Amino acid sequence: MPTARPVIQFEGVSKRFWPGPVEAVRDVSLDVNEGEIVTLLGPSGCGKTTTLRLMAGFEIPDAGTIRIGGREAAGPRAWLPPEKRGVGMVFQDYALFPHLTVGENVMFGLDALRRGDRKDRARDVLRVLDLGSHFNRYPHELSGGQQQRVALARAIAPRPVVVLMDEPFSNLDAHLRDQVRDEVVGILREAGMTSIFVSHDQRDALAISDRIVVMNRGRVEQVGSPREIYRHPESVFVATFVGRTNLLAGVVQNQNGCVLTDFGSFCRVDRLGMPGGSQVMVAVRPDGFLPAEGGQLRGRILTTTFTGAQVEAEVAIPSALGGDRRLIVHLPPSAGFAPGDEVAFRLDADYASVVRNSCQVLDRGEGASTPVSPVAAALASS
Repeated sequence: MPTARPVIQFEGVSKRFWPGPVEAVRDVSLDVNEGEIVTLLGPSGCGKTTTLRLMAGFEIPDAGTIRIGGREAAGPRAWLPPEKRGVGMVFQDYALFPHLTVGENVMFGLDALRRGDRKDRARDVLRVLDLGSHFNRYPHELSGGQQQRVALARAIAPRPVVVLMDEPFSNLDAHLRDQVRDEVVGILREAGMTSIFVSHDQRDALAISDRIVVMNRGRVEQVGSPREIYRHPESVFVATFVGRTNLLAGVVQNQNGCVLTDFGSFCRVDRLGMPGGSQVMVAVRPDGFLPAEGGQLRGRILTTTFTGAQVEAEVAIPSALGGDRRLIVHLPPSAGFAPGDEVAFRLDADYASVVRNSCQVLDRGEGASTPVSPVAAALASS
């Protein structure tokens, strides 16, 4: 099987804005392969849109190298303007020209073709996007979803190397969002186009991406498939930003990835290879607690919220360190659990992972530089 060819390559890219300086992007290295759909995901101000603008050529990096389609687009020895990068851009507000028809909007970036060829190409792309009958209409005569598809048509008509999309679904009504998102992604996949989305919406990112790049404060926190990002976050930030999670303090036992917590020993959760005695946090998704008679964990349901596919419950579980811990778990709606019920759980290790940030080795007289938390110290001595 041939190795995937990188279409976008970032090598140690940084970008600062003045006054400050504000370091919007910090030492980002990333490859995006041909035909991939990748989402840059993170909160406002994390650097994801700046990263997209660096790809497009709307910003100049202060350090590092950017390659697009194997060519150096930005770096110490080269600079390509946006129009020479082979990049198609779909903006958050679509940026359609209101005085031009749909067809004229799509033809706008096809100057390299003859007039007749431009019109033929625009009609072909609009037909693929189910907009063939709208060629002579104006943007204000279209729905939000149709305007979104016109913006996409304009971006892909010149056959770009990569399509960049900045929060493309944020302006759509909730009932249209999923439909348009699925249509757009289906078109991109059918065409085999390399695509990079910017989003702060975890649901969109999990639904459409081959890989997700989670960003925080200008840095890349983790890169992985949606399943990897959700089930096995590598940092506290990723665990808490992408979906809901429960964080449990623990100590690595150095036994098949086992970690001792105040709820007992959980195995197969340390995928980072932390040394024995390391103070860690274990992130457990609500899906990771499975109702089971004789389960390791037993608690009392405090509240339940029906969400359709499942029931989200807050459960009080006694801690070995005293008192109760409140955890969020997902229960099957058919089980009929109610507040006040006692329920036992077993842990599904596929939804639990040791995470970075808050990890340190317990002081064994070897000069640990940071104090150990009381929870970890109590666990280590138990």
